[in-house]
Amino acid sequence: MTDALVDAPTDLRIRLLREEDWDAVVALEERAYAASGLSEGREALRSRHRASPDTCFVLEHPGGQGGPGVVGGVGGYLLALPYPLFRCPDLARSEDRDGAGGGGDAGGRPTNMHAHDLVVAEELRGRGLSLRMLRHLEETARTAGYRTVSLVAVRGSHVLWTRLGYRARPEIDLPESYGTRAVYMAMPLDPVPARPLPHPTDPTPGPHSRAEVG
Repeated sequence: MTDALVDAPTDLRIRLLREEDWDAVVALEERAYAASGLSEGREALRSRHRASPDTCFVLEHPGGQGGPGVVGGVGGYLLALPYPLFRCPDLARSEDRDGAGGGGDAGGRPTNMHAHDLVVAEELRGRGLSLRMLRHLEETARTAGYRTVSLVAVRGSHVLWTRLGYRARPEIDLPESYGTRAVYMAMPLDPVPARPLPHPTDPTPGPHSRAEVG
């Protein structure tokens, strides 16, 4: 996959995450999760990216524009990586320690793409940007031949992801690092893109939004 720009609402665009984005990504992640004890830290985040750099994206303001919640021109990010269906990364461990992707499906490459972490800056929420980034990941995974996309919804956000077609799987055991309200969710990838929602609102409003996503 090339580092191509993808249209997004207003003057925002989605592109692949670059080395110079890490200070912004870490700052956004800490603001979203530190207070609730779900922050992973820089090294764990970077290990997810190393496992699959072609499926990790940032939401960029061209020219570094944006308000105080937009760090270095980056208004959000999405980290995703191949992972066997019904398994997910442990927030307390890096992929380097566990082995990238946690192993394949039936001894081969996983056929599931796991949307691990999705954050949009507070001031940019409510504009459909989380949905746009997630749909971009789904299309990327579909084109690459993946059959499903999964995520872990935390702090009661599974209701929001259900509206986007993800099915809750409460019987799947999760690492303790996700807390008591986390729910594993997955969605099959159809051969054609899903139809857009009639009212594309941001599915992760407020500070309690991890598309953790796993």
